[in-house]
Amino acid sequence: MIKENQRTLNQINGLTDVLMLFPSMVLAYILRFYVFQGQPGHIGLSYYLWAVVILAPFVWLLYGLMGLYESFRSKNFLTEFSLLLRSNTILFLLILAFFFIYKEFHLSRWTLLAFFLIATCGITLKRWLLRRLLRTFRERGYNLKHVLLVGCGEQARGYLAALQQNPALGYCLAGYLAPRDTLSGVRYLGSYAALSHTLVRVRPDEVVIALEAAEYDYLAPVIAACEKDGVKVSLIPFYNKYLPARPQIDEIGSVSLVNLRRIPLDNIGNAFVKRVVDIVGSLCLIVLSAPLMLFAAIGVKLSSPGPILFKQERVGLHKQPFYMYKFRSMRVNDTQSTGWSTNADPRKTKFGAFIRKFSIDELPQFFNVLRGEMSLVGPRPELPFFVEQFKESVPLYMVKHQVRPGITGWAQVNGFRGDTSIKGRIEHDIYYIENWSLLFDIKILFLTLSRGLINSEKLG
Repeated sequence: MIKENQRTLNQINGLTDVLMLFPSMVLAYILRFYVFQGQPGHIGLSYYLWAVVILAPFVWLLYGLMGLYESFRSKNFLTEFSLLLRSNTILFLLILAFFFIYKEFHLSRWTLLAFFLIATCGITLKRWLLRRLLRTFRERGYNLKHVLLVGCGEQARGYLAALQQNPALGYCLAGYLAPRDTLSGVRYLGSYAALSHTLVRVRPDEVVIALEAAEYDYLAPVIAACEKDGVKVSLIPFYNKYLPARPQIDEIGSVSLVNLRRIPLDNIGNAFVKRVVDIVGSLCLIVLSAPLMLFAAIGVKLSSPGPILFKQERVGLHKQPFYMYKFRSMRVNDTQSTGWSTNADPRKTKFGAFIRKFSIDELPQFFNVLRGEMSLVGPRPELPFFVEQFKESVPLYMVKHQVRPGITGWAQVNGFRGDTSIKGRIEHDIYYIENWSLLFDIKILFLTLSRGLINSEKLG
């Protein structure tokens, strides 16, 4: 049933993706020549629509190659949007090439650009609405994927907890096989009657194997039984807690190696894109925030004796120390290199509390970004004093130093800033590092504007 539903959904998705191209082109043409009064003499609308007809098979093909017609049940929408944006960029270049080959130089490039933007937004909105609709169906008990769980240890319990926390994903436990039942039960995996004693209610769409290290002997017969019956099988390894979100597989001959710490920003292309965004973004933000920085500098100077800027050593990329700059918000004190500021810190001045409340004290860090010591988005850098403490007591703490620290980050927009849980902060930092994408950075920057600028600092 799931396979039939998926095929039907793929057909609907493919048909609606292509159909949306036509009104997108019409709207782009109207905007260019009727709303913005484009120059006459260009080719007519029919020529553009014929180009869309020719483009349609390439849309199906490229979307399929990019995985846009696979199940996104367990993947976030940002992943789907990223694939859609890449595909449409390629299609935009293809349609330009089409007009160039036919030597049609009277086309409107603004019309094509508008078409690209409108089609991308339209298909994105359609797919988002489809996701919401499917989530509603699954929450009401429709379009469920029935899973047979093999195992009853820590990994199995973790999997069950994940299913219970995400009912909208539509995974339903059809039954389970404990290790003692496995060898006899899996021989008849496709038979409802043979498995009735193991709480299996329906024939499973997928078998999830979640065996512990001590149960490794059961693994081969379980996989063999699944393969023989033609049932999809997924494996939760007993070392799952050590795996990154997107593990990379290297091969040496016939041996597969799981790379536990290869991250997206290890890719030179990704690192280059992020650095370019940091340079351009920090330059723009320095110019835009210059009046506010001048106001802060005057306020700090008048509020208490001491320097305007507060310079503090932090640990950055590859564990290299650097000096991070802020507008000074506290009175000069002897614990500034080891003291961790708190919400109601008595060292704060009244003006310092104000600029901290609205994150104005962080503005000089744009210069840290420009110098390459920090990024606009990333894990917050820590004092060397605390790094030495946390690397011994907090698991995976040092992983954060594999990327540039940031002014804002995934942990900060989720409430982990200042005097908050180190464990929770590191969990969010690791998630960001392992799942980095340019769109993820943009999402964090927007979330920072909406909920991260004004914090819980007390003004009194």
